[in-house]
Amino acid sequence: MAAPHSRAAELFGERVRAARIALGLSQEDAAHLADMHSTNYGRIERGEANAELHTIVRLATALNVDPGDLLKGLYGDELLPKRTRSYTVADFIASRKAAGGR
Repeated sequence: MAAPHSRAAELFGERVRAARIALGLSQEDAAHLADMHSTNYGRIERGEANAELHTIVRLATALNVDPGDLLKGLYGDELLPKRTRSYTVADFIASRKAAGGR
């Protein structure tokens, strides 16, 4: 089994799974309602794939939830794979001011 793509993908998948289970749907039924292959659906539930925006909306529609509820609170570097540079907008603005820019 593949490892979760990121903590954010894992949490998103857990929310998708919880919504599906609350409706009493199988993965296959939920995938069919979202017009996607059940293998891809399973990968999303396990956090092994990053869903594109249109897929998130299709999943939310199929599961009768607001897409925002599936994504709420999923921000911050601790939820994402490590990267070589990590800048915030505050860092960017401070750097511009220090360089004499606007």
